[in-house]
Amino acid sequence: MSKRDELIAKYADDLKAKCKMTPDMALLTKVTIGCGPAIYNADSATVAGSDASELETVKNNFLVKKLGLKDGPSLMEALNAVIDTYGRSERNKYRAVIYYMLVKHFGKEGVYK
Repeated sequence: MSKRDELIAKYADDLKAKCKMTPDMALLTKVTIGCGPAIYNADSATVAGSDASELETVKNNFLVKKLGLKDGPSLMEALNAVIDTYGRSERNKYRAVIYYMLVKHFGKEGVYK
């Protein structure tokens, strides 16, 4: 099993156990690959849910640029809802898991086809 496959399995476990979701493994794999090398670095692999500047970065770089969504208050509301689902007290909020939940939330699976 490659390092990426191990991480994808860990992300799937988080979705099941912490987020109470059954992951679409094909989509989760594509979202994880889309994160690039960030998933291998301890700092960039996670999202600090309480850091406003990091949330702005996720909103601008992922939701607006990658998913092509129009900027507005609904983006930050969705991001906060996803973090609430993951658990604000959860220490490691993995970037790939948050991105996956955002893709599902906005119905943007087509971006990863």
